[in-house]
Amino acid sequence: MEAQYPAHWEADVVLSDGGTAHVRPIRPADADRLRSFYSRLSEESIYFRFFGPRPRLSDREVTRFTNVDYVDRVALIATIGTEMVAVIRYDRIEDGEAEVAFLVEDAHQGRGVASVLLEHLAETARENGITRFVADVLPANQKMMAVLKQAGYTARSRFADGVVRMTLDLTPTETSQAVTASREHRAEARSIERLLTPGSVAVVGAGRDPGGVGQTVLRNLLAADFAGPVYPVHRQARAVAGVRAYPSVTAIDGEVDLAVLAVPADGVIEVVKECAEKGVRGLIVVSSGFGETGPQGRARQDELVRIARAYGLRVVGPNCLGIANTDPAVRLNATLAATIPGRGRVGFFSQSGALGTALLQRVAERGMGISSFVSAGNRADVSGNDLLQYWEEDPDTDVILLYLESLGNPRKFARLARRISRRKPVVAVKSGGTTQGVPIGHAASVLGLPDTALSALFEQAGVIRVDDLIQQFDVAQLLAHQPLPAGPRVGLVSNSDALALLAVDACARADLDPRPPVNLGPHAGAAEFGQALASLLPEVDAAVAIYMPPIPGRAGEVAAELLRVSREGGKPVLATFEGRLGMLPELRVGADVPGHGSIPSYAAPEEAVRALAHVVRYARWRERSAGAPVEFDGVDGTAAHALVERLLGTDTAVAAATGAPDAVVADAGAPGALVADAVADADADAEAEAEAPGAVGAVPQHAERVPSEAEVAELLACYGLTVWPAEVVSSPEQAVDAAERLGWPVVLKAAEPEAAQRAGTVRLGLSGPDGVRDAYADLHRQLGAEAVLAVQRMVPQPAVPTVVRVVEDPGFGAVVSFGLGEVTARLLRDEAYRLAPLTREDAAELVESPRAAPLLFGQYGYPPVAVEALEELLVRVGRLADDLPEVARLDLDPVLVGQSEVVVLGARAVLRHPAWPRPDGGPRRLR
Repeated sequence: MEAQYPAHWEADVVLSDGGTAHVRPIRPADADRLRSFYSRLSEESIYFRFFGPRPRLSDREVTRFTNVDYVDRVALIATIGTEMVAVIRYDRIEDGEAEVAFLVEDAHQGRGVASVLLEHLAETARENGITRFVADVLPANQKMMAVLKQAGYTARSRFADGVVRMTLDLTPTETSQAVTASREHRAEARSIERLLTPGSVAVVGAGRDPGGVGQTVLRNLLAADFAGPVYPVHRQARAVAGVRAYPSVTAIDGEVDLAVLAVPADGVIEVVKECAEKGVRGLIVVSSGFGETGPQGRARQDELVRIARAYGLRVVGPNCLGIANTDPAVRLNATLAATIPGRGRVGFFSQSGALGTALLQRVAERGMGISSFVSAGNRADVSGNDLLQYWEEDPDTDVILLYLESLGNPRKFARLARRISRRKPVVAVKSGGTTQGVPIGHAASVLGLPDTALSALFEQAGVIRVDDLIQQFDVAQLLAHQPLPAGPRVGLVSNSDALALLAVDACARADLDPRPPVNLGPHAGAAEFGQALASLLPEVDAAVAIYMPPIPGRAGEVAAELLRVSREGGKPVLATFEGRLGMLPELRVGADVPGHGSIPSYAAPEEAVRALAHVVRYARWRERSAGAPVEFDGVDGTAAHALVERLLGTDTAVAAATGAPDAVVADAGAPGALVADAVADADADAEAEAEAPGAVGAVPQHAERVPSEAEVAELLACYGLTVWPAEVVSSPEQAVDAAERLGWPVVLKAAEPEAAQRAGTVRLGLSGPDGVRDAYADLHRQLGAEAVLAVQRMVPQPAVPTVVRVVEDPGFGAVVSFGLGEVTARLLRDEAYRLAPLTREDAAELVESPRAAPLLFGQYGYPPVAVEALEELLVRVGRLADDLPEVARLDLDPVLVGQSEVVVLGARAVLRHPAWPRPDGGPRRLR
């Protein structure tokens, strides 16, 4: 029987130099490709692989190497274009152990091909129950030993008989995961650097029409005085805009690093192949007619990306505005926008091509500068996550601005943003009104308040989320030019009482701490403003200077004095200066480009305060500890996995081979897993995921299992969590007997979740048989004769009811939510959200975030409760959620928090084999 080809192992990957390759399992049809690959190898590479000379492979060897069973014998190859450039394989030698070997074409050694292949092979091995790799390596083969040692797995080596035997434990470790993330970061950052710093640019489709898209890009490149050669490409024209034109990309007599494609959509694929043949390293596709037009356009878009990646190219677009880099050594304006802001310290990513021109115009009008700009359009390949990787290390970028219409891989975004925000602020505008122009993927998240959840998850990652573009630029000009505030104390210096009062009110609304304003009077000049600001700054964390003279005064002198005092004070200073907006020439440090220490100006003091409030919250987040994973006693993840597999059963399992890789999840998009309208239940969401474009297999409905309360309690026990037992009863006497077994006092309550949501369905403090019988009769009168009731021992009072939930979101992975169980809190959906796993800091923020949280801290007449025990419960639940993607839903309701303990009274779950790996899980791969 022929082995079934595991298509889900295929992946596009970014190599360490920024190029791309395709990783896939080997097939019998690869025989000639293997022979060609082998013929290009050096004698040294062959010797290191086979421990001796071997001029060619025999037909028998080729057959053996290309025919594998994908279980005990597995081989993965890396291809660029149509050629194989590397191969890695394992052969099982005993239970749980396999021998590994790899071979990389000499011309592609040093590009990180072997490292990424090893990551993918380790994942396939774990899927097939292999936990160790062994490799016999010649001592002189230092490259292979380095790849194995630097993978981050626990490694051992011993020397015998002239050979080094290396053993790798394939259990993922913090080190191996950190190595993978670090390599991903360097590779993706390098791929964007190649796009933004080309040595030469070709514009394909640059015609004679002055209003044409291609000629517009060409003229903008020339107007920006791009540092390298620019090549117009047109089939008939000999020259465009006074520059010699070429009939094709391949006809260009110099090297081409970047190609801008402005040809009709149905001609793009042919041009991409020409670019691949020429050796172009990156593409910008400004052409429309792709994913934004429907299924046919989406198929064309997928083909564009497939071919480009196969030949090592990254793609910006299609349907995009283009890219720009203001570095004086590059001077790149490969966009449709004639106006590009000057040099600055802000990196700007816009998913929308239509808005891009207006956004750049607004930035320029404010006098702000940018370091680089990317409009990703349909975001078929290059995304905001790629730009985050680049800007994290870019020495010319201090602030990152994102305009997002969807989140391609939300979990990866959160991981990257949480790391990057510790060093550089990320300011995001997240719209949710449309999916036009973005990849169409999964339907909505199952979370009930998606926008609230998204804001909470942004907050967890340290992202400054603002409501609109005006706010984004308001915040950016403060972050780019002034230091972070140390606290919320705000000083106000003004020559207008009315405007000062508006600023005080704005501070109060924004939870800032305004000090009494210093009112200087309408005729105050430079000396008065300087003295007032100098005396105020030592007592506050930030200051707002309001200068609105009734008649034109000596604005230049006042501005110079504000700048002097601000720089000496070392604290952030903002201004409302004559009602003007942006980085005013009078308030700049530096001549043409506003430098650090320049004072941003706002049209109104309320806008200045609003921007300051965002920055204060961000500074507070940066001061908090990032936290670390918490290890508790009583956690048995192995037992939990075994229990889940037993409950689901192999007959209902959806094998990983039947689902799309996380590349498909990364394309989730309507418009982002947590942003679209919430669906009613998990079944509807699963069905929508099954039908999502690009999914290899569907999620059968029978793959879901709702375990009993006893089974859920057993699962929770694997994580040190106890559910108080409850007994379902069908008569008053059974209720009395149950109470005797459980211990008095008891409660009698509705056992069905739907009935339990109704008010008055619980009878508390029943301390004797007569009380139980009366409560039983009372509840049956209220709920009906068919109502199912349960008896449970009563928790010592007073206690605050809370609700803890887990949702396995298709975009974010495991999300933990927390709220109070009071009726009003439930009705208002007063919940907080965090991504699993949780640190102690995450758990503390979860507890403090709901608006009703003061009830847990001894306010409004409630006694303080065991908050630390509640936080530990949340961390344990987060660990469970992170370990078990099969837990599609988990509801702990209610969780009573008393003065000394936390008690889980109800627990329900939904189990489901995931249709595809979690986003941002497994080895490196592109969306």
